[in-house]
Amino acid sequence: MDDKHYLLRLIREGEHQQQDFKYRVTDACKLAKSVSAFANTDGGRLLIGVRDDGHLSGVRSEEEIYMMHQAAYKYCKPEPSIKFDTYHADGRTIVVATIPPSEKCPICAQDEAGKPRAYIRIADENIVASPVHLALWREAQKPRGTVMTYNDTVRQLLDVMQGRKTLNQIVRLSKLPRQKVITLLARLIRFGTAQWEYTDQQFLFSLT
Repeated sequence: MDDKHYLLRLIREGEHQQQDFKYRVTDACKLAKSVSAFANTDGGRLLIGVRDDGHLSGVRSEEEIYMMHQAAYKYCKPEPSIKFDTYHADGRTIVVATIPPSEKCPICAQDEAGKPRAYIRIADENIVASPVHLALWREAQKPRGTVMTYNDTVRQLLDVMQGRKTLNQIVRLSKLPRQKVITLLARLIRFGTAQWEYTDQQFLFSLT
């Protein structure tokens, strides 16, 4: 399969959980968000030099390629794994950046103010990770033999988790310290007792 047919096959998939189109690279910080989101979720690929409508626009200069590397290695911490492949079609250069899921989550991207933020990929969007996701990644680093203890504090939390609720609602209803709720929610999710979803631009938590 030649470069053009390979690229067109990818483009026909559209933007989704593991694929994003970037028309141009004008800001390494913005590109770093996509790298962070893919690395923290299921991995994915960026088709750079492709418009949102799938049109091949091409990478315009070596400076853009340099900014891609900056996004991956300067603006993301810890440094993610990423592979750049260059393809040529209709006289245009398209770069496909492939990012595998990271074993060192969270991969944080530096924002415009220089603050590190972790992102996750939901459908075709890059979303700032919730405090519960950050706690989940910390939980994942613990030994596999770790057990969940259902004490009075956990039961106090479970009692208010009828239906889907935001983190703030759970904190208010449970009357537990916010950080305690975050930690316990992460553990409940890890052990399959609770779950999260992203609806109407907010994270909602519920029992499974």
